Amino acid sequence: MVNRIVGWLILVPFCGVLIAFALANRHLVSVNLNPFAAPADAGSGGYGIPLFVVLYVVLLIGVLLGGVASWFAQGAHRRGERHWRREAQQLSQEIEARRRQAGAAPMSPMGDVDDALDIR
Repeated sequence: MVNRIVGWLILVPFCGVLIAFALANRHLVSVNLNPFAAPADAGSGGYGIPLFVVLYVVLLIGVLLGGVASWFAQGAHRRGERHWRREAQQLSQEIEARRRQAGAAPMSPMGDVDDALDIR
């Protein structure tokens, strides 16, 4: 609940700032992706893109590239997590199989923790 309230307290003002930014930067700009081309004449016709659209697109591309870079950087961590999760599952299955062989009643998943802590 607190996360929701804090999220709204941050998200609503941030959206207001983005809307104000878009309204303040509505003038058209020409975008040229060729750095070696001559600058476009100011008097020439053509199509322009609002400045806020250009900046929002660049921001979106930056966020996406950052997310992809983080995902690749955390690959080794996720691989290790999968390994330890598989090993824990195999060990749990092995413990359960040995209990069945010994004739003991199956225990709850927290039964091993309870036995280790002598709770029962």
